[in-house]
Amino acid sequence: MPLTTAPATTIRRYGIFVDGAFDAADDRSSIARNSPVDGRELAVYAAGDRTDALRAIAAARRAFDDGPWPATSSMDRARTLLRVADLMRANAERLALIEAEETGKPLRYAESDVAGSAELFEYAAGLAMAAHGEAHTGLGEGATALVVREPAGVAAMILPWNFPLLLLAQKLPFALAAGCTAVVKPSEFTSGTALELAGILAEAGVPAGVVNVVTGYGADVGAVLAESPDVDLLSFTGSTATGHAITAASAGTAKRLSMELGGKAANIVFDDADLDDALDGVLFGAFFNNGECCVAGSRLLVQDSIADDFVERLVAAAQQIRVGDPLDGSTDVGPMIHGGHLEKVRAHIASAESHGGRIAVGGGVPRGVETSSGHFVEPTIVLDVTEASPEFHQEIFGPVLTVTRFTDAEEAVALANATEYGLSGSLWTKNIDRALSVAKKLRSGRVWVNTTIDGGPQLPAGGMKQSGYGREMGNAGFEEFTEVKTILIREGKRSRAFPHIG
Repeated sequence: MPLTTAPATTIRRYGIFVDGAFDAADDRSSIARNSPVDGRELAVYAAGDRTDALRAIAAARRAFDDGPWPATSSMDRARTLLRVADLMRANAERLALIEAEETGKPLRYAESDVAGSAELFEYAAGLAMAAHGEAHTGLGEGATALVVREPAGVAAMILPWNFPLLLLAQKLPFALAAGCTAVVKPSEFTSGTALELAGILAEAGVPAGVVNVVTGYGADVGAVLAESPDVDLLSFTGSTATGHAITAASAGTAKRLSMELGGKAANIVFDDADLDDALDGVLFGAFFNNGECCVAGSRLLVQDSIADDFVERLVAAAQQIRVGDPLDGSTDVGPMIHGGHLEKVRAHIASAESHGGRIAVGGGVPRGVETSSGHFVEPTIVLDVTEASPEFHQEIFGPVLTVTRFTDAEEAVALANATEYGLSGSLWTKNIDRALSVAKKLRSGRVWVNTTIDGGPQLPAGGMKQSGYGREMGNAGFEEFTEVKTILIREGKRSRAFPHIG
C-alpha cells in the first residue's frame, strides 16, 4: 500500500556534507529544485565548486590513509551497515516522499526504491562478514603465498537523477564493506536522498570523512573527481556521452573506472510465450519509472505470427495507464524530470513518425493535465519502426515504446543486437531451448526470461559495448572496490643468485 503522506509544506535546504558535518546551507550560491508536477520549489542545494570537491577528496583521503575505517574489522563494518539499513527503514516515509517529489516517479516506486536500497546495505554487510583471501601452499617446499583483497582507496561516485537513492545504494555500501572511503556527487536535480543518507550514515556510526556528499554541477564537481590523482576509483552511472567525457578527463590519473552507461533494451515476444504475462511485462518494461530507466524495454520485437493480436491488446492496455501526480496512489506514470527533457522526448516521438513510424497511442499531453505546468507526456506506442529509424537506436529515456516485427529467432537476435548498447534485454517464451539459446546470443550484461527489470542484490549488473564496463551488486560489485595483492613468503635460507659473491 502507498505510504500515507503529503507533500512537503516547507522548502528543504541542504549544505554540503564534508568530513562528518553539513556546511551552512545559506552561506553560498545554491541550486533550486522545482517540482516537475507544478513548478513549486521543493528544495535548495548548495552549488558546490572545485574548492568544495577538493576539500571532500582531502577528507576522504585522510579518512582512508589515517582514519579507522579501512582498519576496522569486517564484522564491525558489517554491523555499521546493518544499522544504516535499520535507520533507512525507520526514515522510509521521508526518503520515499523526497524521491517521488524530486524525480516525479510514482510514490509506490519510490517506496520500492527505498526498501531495495536498505536491502543492498544488508547484503553488502553480509559480503563484509564473508570477505576473505586465498592461501597457496602448493608452490614447492618452503614457499607459501597469500592472495589478499584490500580496499581500493578513495572512491568517487557520480550519480544520475532517475534512481537517486537506489543507484547510490548499488555502489556505496559495497565500497564501505570493502573498507573504502567515498566522495558522492548526486545529480543537481535530485540530491535530496543522498544528503539525507549522509545524515543517516553519521547517525549509524560511520566515521567523519568516510563518506562525503558534494552537490553541484558536473563541470564544477564531477570533473574534479575525474581529474584528481587522490581519487583511486570512480564509479559512474549516466549517459554514454558523459561516460566518454569522464574517461577522457581521468586518463592522466590512470584511476580505475566502473561505468554503467546508456541502454536500448529489446523486449522480445515469441509466439509460444504466455501472452498475458508478456503483455504485462512489455507495459512494465516500457513505462516503469516514467520510462526514465536505462534498462527500459523501449523496443518491442514481436513475432509476426502473433503481432497483430498482441499489438492490438497492447495499445488497448496502454490507453488505461494513469498519468498524473506521483503522490496520488493511483498514478502509474508521472512527469518527465524537467522541461528540457520533456522536449527531447517529444522530439523523439516526432522523429519516429517522420521516419515512417505510426503512433498507435499517445504522443500528446495526457488528459487531465492539459492546463498543468508539469512536464507530462502520454505513454506512447509507435508501430512499424525499422532499423532505419533513429529511434530504433537512440535512447529516448521516456514513456515511448517502438514496435518492430520479426519472423524467427535468428532475426530477433540480429535486431536485438543491432544497436551500440548492450545493457539488458528480455525475452518471452515457454521453450527452454529457445530461451537459453537466445539469451546466450544477446550481447547484453543482463538478460531476463519471462520477466523484466527484475533481480536481487546478489545478481551483478553492468553493460557491454557502449553500455559500459564494470559490475555493481553481487560479489562482483564488492570486488570492484578491492585491490588484489599477492604476498609470497619463502622459508629458510635463500639460495644464492650469485654464489661467487660473498
